[in-house]
Amino acid sequence: MSVPDSERTLRARLAAHQSWANTTDRAARTANARKAQLERFEREVDPDGTLTPAERAIRAEHARKAHLLRLSLKSAASRRKARAATEVATAAEAELHDLRDIDEGTVGRAVVSE
Repeated sequence: MSVPDSERTLRARLAAHQSWANTTDRAARTANARKAQLERFEREVDPDGTLTPAERAIRAEHARKAHLLRLSLKSAASRRKARAATEVATAAEAELHDLRDIDEGTVGRAVVSE
């Protein structure tokens, strides 16, 4: 029997948090990733290797900042879409509630004939 995705996600998150709790030197643990990211940005801004190391470093830092700003824009757009979807859902729920109130107002009333 396979494990549901939600449980697999929880187990992975638990393992990640436990791993970080046992990490004594966080900087050392992430050093290779930071180095690889910097090298990626350096290759991006100077694919032929013609810039001076100082100029390549400056441009790579700007490329890194641009990358982070793009991520921020995507995050803001995602939050905006989620907020709009929540507003639509809230309005729909309110409309359904109002319709139920109308239906309940007519159901169960005794009809009086004269």
